[in-house]
Amino acid sequence: MRKKIAIIGSGFSSLAAACYLAKAGNEVTIYEKNETIGGRARQLKKEGFTFDIGPTWYWMPDVFERFFSDFNKKPSDYYELIKLSPAYQVYFDKLDFVTIADNLPEIVSTFESIEKGSGKKLEQFMAEAQSNYNIAIKDLVYRPGESPLELVTLETAKKVNQFFSTISKDVRKRFKNTKLVQILEFPVLFLGAKPSDTPSFYSFMNFADFGLGTFHPKNGMYSVILAMAALAKELGVTIHTNANIDKINVVNGITTGLSVNHENCSADVVVSGADYHHSETLLDKQYRQYSEKYWSKKTFAPSSLLFYVGFDKKIENVEHHSLFFDVDFDVHAKAIYDNPKWPKEPLFYASFPSKTDENSAPEGKEAGIFLIPIAPGLEDTTELRELYFEKIITRFELLTNQNIKNNIIFKESFCVNDFVKDYNSYKGNAYGMANTLLQTAFLRPKLKSKKVSNLYFTGQLTVPGPGVPPALISGKLVSDLIEKYQ
Repeated sequence: MRKKIAIIGSGFSSLAAACYLAKAGNEVTIYEKNETIGGRARQLKKEGFTFDIGPTWYWMPDVFERFFSDFNKKPSDYYELIKLSPAYQVYFDKLDFVTIADNLPEIVSTFESIEKGSGKKLEQFMAEAQSNYNIAIKDLVYRPGESPLELVTLETAKKVNQFFSTISKDVRKRFKNTKLVQILEFPVLFLGAKPSDTPSFYSFMNFADFGLGTFHPKNGMYSVILAMAALAKELGVTIHTNANIDKINVVNGITTGLSVNHENCSADVVVSGADYHHSETLLDKQYRQYSEKYWSKKTFAPSSLLFYVGFDKKIENVEHHSLFFDVDFDVHAKAIYDNPKWPKEPLFYASFPSKTDENSAPEGKEAGIFLIPIAPGLEDTTELRELYFEKIITRFELLTNQNIKNNIIFKESFCVNDFVKDYNSYKGNAYGMANTLLQTAFLRPKLKSKKVSNLYFTGQLTVPGPGVPPALISGKLVSDLIEKYQ
C-alpha cells in the first residue's frame, strides 16, 4: 500500500532511504533545516574556490556502485570519478614522508623498502583484510541490527577470534616500524574509534584503503549528494529546504507526522536521518528510547576543527590528501577518548582538492582543507581556533619546507559549535558513534523505534555506523525495515 513518508534531513542516509522508499511506490518528502541539501556533506563556495565542508575521502566505490545499480543506474550516469595516484602521503618529519601508491604491489614494495620482510607480511595481512571485507561489506553490514544472530554465519564463526583482539595488537605483532604501524592503523580512524579499541575484524578498512584505492568525484563529494538528489527527484521525491522540525507528532504511541516550521505535516511513517539524540528530543519524554545517561556513556567518534583556506599560489610537496603524523599519536588519542581536552600538539590532515580538480580553485591558486580531530563537547572559541590554526600552519610550513602564511587569501573555520548549530550534533561530534566491539551491529541504537509505531532512524548513530558508505547502507536498511513492518 502506498504510504506517505516524511524524512528528516537530507544527508547521505536520508537521500538513500528516500530513493528506496520512493522506488517501492511511496510518497516521500524530505525536510532539510538548512538552506542547502547534503547534511554534513554540504559545500562552501567563496571567491572562486569550492570546498567540501564535510567528507573528503571517497572509499569503497563498490558500495556506491551497488546503491546506484539498485535503480539500474551507475555512478558515472551522474558524476565523474577520478582515482587518486598516489592515494595519499603521510608526513613524519621535515620532508620525511611515505607515499601510498594507488595499487597494492607498489605499496608492498614501499613497505619492504622501509622494513625488510614487511612486504610479504603486508600481502598476508591484506589477504585477511580482503576476506574480512567480503564478509563485512558484501554481507554483514547489510543486516539491520535487530538480532545478535545476524552476526552468526559460517564465515564469522571462523573469524570469531578476530573480535577479541584489536587492530593495534594485530598490526604491531607483524610490523615493528612505527611509520608502517601508523599507516596501517590510520584507516580505522574512519570508524571513529582508537585502533586499540577496534576489533581485528575491522581490518577490512585496510582493504578499502590499499586494495580498492582512494577516489575523488569531480567537483567534490557534493557531486554525490547532487547525484542522489537527482535520482530521488526522478523517483518522485519532494525535497524542502529551510524546513526546521519542531516536533515529531505522536498520538497514542503512533507517529502522525511532523511539525515543520510550526505547521503540522501529516505522514504515515517518519524517518529521521538527523542526529539520533536530537531526533529523540523532538518527542515527548515518554516516547524516547534512550536516556541522557545512555548517550553520555557511549563512546563517540571525534569532533573536528576544520579550516577552509584559499591560497594565492600552488602549494608544494603535498598530495591531494596528506596526513601529518609527526607528533605522538597516542597522546593525541588520549586527549580525544580518555581525558577529553584540546591536544597540546595535534595530528592533522590536509586536503588540496585543486591538485586533482581544476574546478576547486581559480587557476594558479590552491584550495586547502585542514582538519584536526578533537574530543566532542570541548570549549570552542574564536581564540582557540586561531591558536590551533597557527600551530598546524607553522608545522605544515616546517614539514613541507615552504612559506605559505603570507599567501592566504582567506580562511573559514568550522568546529564544535557549528556542528551543534548546523546539524544538531550531539556534543558537536563530527562522525557519529564509534564502532567499538560493544557499539557494533545490534548493540547500536535501533533503526526502528521501540516506543513509537511507524517511527524509524537512519544515519551514523545507528546501524551500521559512521562514514559515507555506511550511511548509504543505513538508508537501504531502514527502507527494508519499513517495507517489512508497515
